[in-house]
Amino acid sequence: MITVKDIMTADLITLTPDLDITRAAEILLENRINGAPVVDDSGRLVGILCQSDLIVQQKKLPLPTVFTFLDGLIQLSSRKQLEKQVRKIAALTVAEAMTTDVISVKPDTRLETVAALMVDNNFHTLPVLDEGRLVGIVGKEDVLRTLL
Repeated sequence: MITVKDIMTADLITLTPDLDITRAAEILLENRINGAPVVDDSGRLVGILCQSDLIVQQKKLPLPTVFTFLDGLIQLSSRKQLEKQVRKIAALTVAEAMTTDVISVKPDTRLETVAALMVDNNFHTLPVLDEGRLVGIVGKEDVLRTLL
């Protein structure tokens, strides 16, 4: 039975929330990684920044969809969702672009569970936490290596 601790990368490249978004993109590209955990000053995981979080900056500003009904405007898209998209598009720091709803796994999580999380949720990178402490990261490439 293969578990996360068998395939994870323990030599971590991490980012900080106040890091400039351009520098964060350079770090991901220079290291040829899809994403990196974001940690605060105490080393606590506060988010994850993936290439897709950066690519969204190339997206056009979404215009809210509305229609009129009895002389009133009805907005079809959530205002909260629109505000979130605008913040990501205009992000200048990692904190403004990162995903804060992070799904993580434990070192003893089975490979099948990791694969299912990645496929079902379109995740490329999952942080590995042991008793709340960041100990590694597992990516799609790590999973693919098990096939070899």
